[in-house]
Amino acid sequence: MSLTPDHDLSWAPQTSVYWSLSVWDRNGRSSGWSEPEQFTTGLADPADWRGKWIAVTADQPLPPGPPSAIITDPPREPRAMPLFRRDVEIGKAIQHAVICVSGLGQYELRLNGTPAGTGALNSGWTDYRKTVLYDTLEVTRLLRPGANTLGVMLGNGMYNVEKYAGRYTKRVGTFGQPKLILQLKLTFTDGSEQIIVSDSSWHCHSGPIVLSSAYGGEDFDARLEPEGWDRPGGGHGWEPVLEVSGPGGALRTLNLPPVVVAGTLEPVSVKQPKPGVYVYDLGENFSGWPKITVRGAAGSTVRLLPGELLDAAGLVTQRSANARPGNEVSFAYTLKGVGEETWHPRFSYYGFRYVQVEGASPSEDAAAGRTVLIGLEGEFLHTDLPRTGDFQCSDALLAGIHKLITQALLSNTVSVLTDCPQREKLGWLEQTHLNADTVFYNEDALTLYEKMSRDMRDSQLPNGLVPEIAPEYVAFLNADGGNSVFRDSPEWGAAIVLSPWAAYRYTGDLRILAEGYPAMTRYAQYLATKAQGGLLDFGLGDWYDFGPKPPGVSQLTSKTLTATAIYCQMLLALARIARILGYDADSVRYQKDAETVKTAFNAKLFDPATNQYDRGSMTANAMPLSIGLVPDERREAVLQNLIADVRAHGDHVTAGDVGFHYVVLALMENGRGDVLYDILSRTDSPSYGYQIAQGATALTEAWDANPDKSQNHFMLGHAETWLYGGLAGIRVDMDREAESRIRIAPQPVAQVEAASARYRCVFGDVGSAWRRRSGRLLLHVEIPVGAKAQVVLQAPAPEEILESGEPIAHARGIIAAQAHSGQVTLTVGSGRYRFEARDPRTR
Repeated sequence: MSLTPDHDLSWAPQTSVYWSLSVWDRNGRSSGWSEPEQFTTGLADPADWRGKWIAVTADQPLPPGPPSAIITDPPREPRAMPLFRRDVEIGKAIQHAVICVSGLGQYELRLNGTPAGTGALNSGWTDYRKTVLYDTLEVTRLLRPGANTLGVMLGNGMYNVEKYAGRYTKRVGTFGQPKLILQLKLTFTDGSEQIIVSDSSWHCHSGPIVLSSAYGGEDFDARLEPEGWDRPGGGHGWEPVLEVSGPGGALRTLNLPPVVVAGTLEPVSVKQPKPGVYVYDLGENFSGWPKITVRGAAGSTVRLLPGELLDAAGLVTQRSANARPGNEVSFAYTLKGVGEETWHPRFSYYGFRYVQVEGASPSEDAAAGRTVLIGLEGEFLHTDLPRTGDFQCSDALLAGIHKLITQALLSNTVSVLTDCPQREKLGWLEQTHLNADTVFYNEDALTLYEKMSRDMRDSQLPNGLVPEIAPEYVAFLNADGGNSVFRDSPEWGAAIVLSPWAAYRYTGDLRILAEGYPAMTRYAQYLATKAQGGLLDFGLGDWYDFGPKPPGVSQLTSKTLTATAIYCQMLLALARIARILGYDADSVRYQKDAETVKTAFNAKLFDPATNQYDRGSMTANAMPLSIGLVPDERREAVLQNLIADVRAHGDHVTAGDVGFHYVVLALMENGRGDVLYDILSRTDSPSYGYQIAQGATALTEAWDANPDKSQNHFMLGHAETWLYGGLAGIRVDMDREAESRIRIAPQPVAQVEAASARYRCVFGDVGSAWRRRSGRLLLHVEIPVGAKAQVVLQAPAPEEILESGEPIAHARGIIAAQAHSGQVTLTVGSGRYRFEARDPRTR
């Protein structure tokens, strides 16, 4: 069953559309109509845009392309961010009002003094030379007949990154000065319409944000905020704007939910490590900003220093983000001096747990005349993607690992998947496919993957190379101007194929494949030009594997193995994608290319005398096992070598950012959940458990929780694949036949008494929950209406299994049963099932 129209539907621009749904069963019985829902259309046709880009000054020439990663620019003096406004007289009753708006780098829109929409850090990050995103907002309730004012505040965001003295920045680079484009459509109750646009009739003024940096923080001087600037009658002394050019990118609607304040964190403790300096502990590491309420004299400044860790003196340190005193990330608020004042940054966020406050004291400590800090809290920011999954487990450590990973995932979900929310905030691409299970099990991420796929296409070079970050805000080049290993690595570039492929396998969405296919083929052509005898030997390899040297470029596994294995995996996926899209000749060619690479891979890297690949690392043996490169007759021996290496390291993992994904798959798909449990149950270094023991509340960058590395990093989150897909047993793959697209195959391990997961897939909610009781294993399964599934239980024969207390031969919904190698595979229809079999632990 598909609810996707077979063609694009045409809608009038800037119009509210209402829809409702009814379904009928095979007997013609109707569900009745659902409650009406609404969406609002944007400006799909560029010709519908009447608004002009406006700015404070004339544009200056800009260099083409991304700048080098090496910062040579001297610090600049920060400039106050601009405010824009226009008064609008409305003479009729409004039926509905729709605004399309983009403010670069980021904006806050206000109508009659009230913020429009719930989003923060608007709009999404892109390569602004190729794509500029705009938001579409239904704003009827914010306007009224009579005098109205549109007001917009801008910040630099990732669009304009400058170096400021005393402030940290990962990079520098600009797409131009801050600017705005806006179009408001009013539809009146009499059927008439009025269009209001950004043009030379608008006015501008310098605003209260006196420093705006995506990396270094934000400074706000409330004394400089013009009184009533976003309300009727508040525009005295403002200057006319200039109409300017845009940055070059096509205007496209933001097709994913906005970044929102998803939660609030209250302090769990407040300490004063030295006189006049207070440190607030918010209890967990998260992405966001501090929000304060203060009272004090005009011109007094409160300085906030966020950080993930404390130093030996109990002060905030930013060492984990490469920042330090004199090169810090901070937020500052200068008071207006009128009663209680509440503030948070608008256009800069950070990953932190602690906030060091200087220039204000809590109420109980404040001396006469000193600024009083009435309250401080943290606001957790991430994209408002619907949650799709839930995992529960009787083992507290496994439950803690799940929380550790999901905290890092959410903290790094903005309009791209960032690596970390403090140091870099860049969209490194390897995690988009290697951690796709983690993303899709927890978030309804299709729209995010569609957006990231476009980012990759926008960043692709003319020769087909896909840079390792998208958007490519900075080019990682060698001293001679050539591409460094941080710009050109197959494990990262292959995301242009493997990320849309992962999204398709979870959702069945063909469009993400069709739109990305031309770019996929160009990257395959690029890698073919780099291959020598079918092998690739360049890139980062298994980044951050755990070896004798400090973490970084692969130590234990050759680049030839990881690059070539990924190359083959990409070709196999591309062959399947081509077949799905109807490019049969392409499919045959890519399949043949994959076989050629596989042959060369095994000839070069496999030792038949030892059944080891490459240097025998976990990554070296796991990748060919999970990708399907090992000859069938050698698979068991290679698997045993992988397990032996795990045991030789005391059940600690040595695989890194790339390899651990394949270690999890290789063990899970070969029924060795017991080995995975042993890996995950470690609490000494290196392990997830050690990170938790060191106080981590989000996944750290390095296996050993190195305090000089990020403490909120998404890349090593691969354990979710086994927690959801192995231990709880839910796997969804839309590339399978209908009866096996949903597969429930839990892997109970001896040390765990119960585990459960729920996952909302495109068919509906899938549930799997098992527990042990009196030598029996009880498995409750839920399959959504209209779907079929396979359920796999460990039992020698179907007769050993009960459903709702009865033999499965008499159970409703069981379509077929097949026994093989100590397992029984049941094909079932939709419904809820209560299976029971002998507990494997008692055999």
